[in-house]
Amino acid sequence: MTNIIKIAAAEIGVLEVKGEEHNPKIVRYAQEAGFTNITDDETPWCSIFINWCCLKAGLQRTNKANARSWLTVGIPTESPVPGDIVVFWRGRRDSWKGHVGIFTGYSKDQRTIYTLGGNQKNSVSIQGYGVDQLLGFRRLSTEGNMELPEPTLKIGSRGDEVEKLQKLLNELEYFCGAVDGIFGNRTALQLKALQKAEGKTEDGIYGKQTKALFEFIFQR
Repeated sequence: MTNIIKIAAAEIGVLEVKGEEHNPKIVRYAQEAGFTNITDDETPWCSIFINWCCLKAGLQRTNKANARSWLTVGIPTESPVPGDIVVFWRGRRDSWKGHVGIFTGYSKDQRTIYTLGGNQKNSVSIQGYGVDQLLGFRRLSTEGNMELPEPTLKIGSRGDEVEKLQKLLNELEYFCGAVDGIFGNRTALQLKALQKAEGKTEDGIYGKQTKALFEFIFQR
């Protein structure tokens, strides 16, 4: 996650150009991120910038220019760390408008969320947003790293499929330790904890029902 912060921070100070001219760097964000129809710096570009940063960092992307699209990728988290994605509402909570950036921290009173992003006061910058504007935090994974393992896995199982399961558990903050491909007691305990939290049978076995549970978690 630190990598995306470094990538975005290196762009701090990039500013829209007033008038008919456009900042070529902002246009480059759009072009390189796949938004080839955007050739100006006046189109709202917060999501474009985050897509560009994720492209450079090798992280999941939405490939969409609307900020709220980021609520559909990655894994939701209520314990954000610097580098997670944060999405806010604009205008009204139930409208389509929003803003997306990279979470960097809270203020001491926990009322402000400091966010590194683009199109913040027309520039790449760090700005504070009220917690009352928050829609959600998302934790991204590297592209192609969200492949679900094939069941059935249980204590004693070994191999690549177990590694996939351990990565997913760690991403969801059910920390099972090193990703070593060995389904031991710690992996079983964390899987049980996830099953319990989601109201499922706590058997510590990764079967078809648990695979379906992971699919549901990633889509919500």
